[in-house]
Amino acid sequence: MAEPVTKITPMGVMILALLSEDDMHPYEMVRLLRQRRDDRLLKITNGTLYHSVARLLEQDLIAEVGVDREGNRPERTTYTLTPRGGEVVRDWVRRELSSAELSTTFRVALAEAHNLDRQEVVDLLRIRQVALEEEHALHAYGIDDARARGVPLQFLLEIERQQVLLHAELEWMRSLIDRLEADEIPWGPAGFEDSDRYRAQRKAARR
Repeated sequence: MAEPVTKITPMGVMILALLSEDDMHPYEMVRLLRQRRDDRLLKITNGTLYHSVARLLEQDLIAEVGVDREGNRPERTTYTLTPRGGEVVRDWVRRELSSAELSTTFRVALAEAHNLDRQEVVDLLRIRQVALEEEHALHAYGIDDARARGVPLQFLLEIERQQVLLHAELEWMRSLIDRLEADEIPWGPAGFEDSDRYRAQRKAARR
């Protein structure tokens, strides 16, 4: 069987990250993901989440810790994160955070970067920065070469757009690294207070 980190989906990572906060049942997971607007990262449906939970259970990344029933509601199974599941989250974030891909996986990795130490995040982002700089230079050369050869602009629009996106991504990446290194962004448990707002959010998601 392939290593979990190579098989896990962005949805699976988000579920594991939720369970790193506390034990939960799938209904609460769905509610929390939507309340936090994580559906901006990927489509969240009850079906895909429950399917992901089943896959994570098969891989021993999560475990059942209880079943409860309240009133006329269906039984709800509560899950917990296994030590292996916690390590898979960190490994997945490490892999995707340093990737040069402009994709959903990187967006999820960035959203879950707080699972790693600040310095490790900086180091991984620097790896991504180098890869993006190389890709940016390659696009710049390609555009200049195509124009020199008289390639009509209408055939270069996608390359031109990608070049602009890469430039903007690099500018933001450099700024983020600077802010992280200057401790301008509170990080880890010390940078998060278990506020009344968070407790209210959890309480609402359990209903």
